Amino acid sequence: MQLRRKFSVASDFDAVCAALADEKTLIGLFPDAKTEVLERSEGRCTLRSKYTALGQEGEATFHFDFRRGDRVSFEKVCNGKVWKQLRGEVIAEESRGGTQLRVEMKGATKAFVPELAIRIPMERQIDEMVEALSARLG
Repeated sequence: MQLRRKFSVASDFDAVCAALADEKTLIGLFPDAKTEVLERSEGRCTLRSKYTALGQEGEATFHFDFRRGDRVSFEKVCNGKVWKQLRGEVIAEESRGGTQLRVEMKGATKAFVPELAIRIPMERQIDEMVEALSARLG
């Protein structure tokens, strides 16, 4: 399964790139969860989110890697029942009058978990990420 969203913000490219590396921006990607920084090193930030989905409490760990100044890649630690692999990227591109951003996520579910069952929640997740980024970087 692959999801992609594009949007523009009025902020200049350098300000957007700086904000993408800010812990507050990364934590804001998960607005409905209690999220904390587990570890921060040069080029990487690891977050843990505690969330409730379908009446069940869960925990997710994400590694964010800062690639160049204009992109952040992320990967979910897939130790649960749904995901075999879940990765994504936020890419900033300079554009006239601001900055264009692209959020991409690509994932594969574990056996016996149909991708159709998880597609709508993932669509919601990527839309929430775009909303959070738009508000923070606007």
